[in-house]
Amino acid sequence: MFGIFKKKSEREKLNERYKKLMKESHQLSTTDRSKSDQKFAEAQELLTQLDNMEKENS
Repeated sequence: MFGIFKKKSEREKLNERYKKLMKESHQLSTTDRSKSDQKFAEAQELLTQLDNMEKENS
């Protein structure tokens, strides 16, 4: 009816996880640079997966 019960696609899940990791990375950048870099690297891997998914759909 209003999309309440609509399941998220794999792309939407990856995009939300990417945003969460980038936010965590930014927050950690002021306190623990190595953890921040680790979160950023994870986010970059997700971005690569998202790009690959987009290329496959094109």
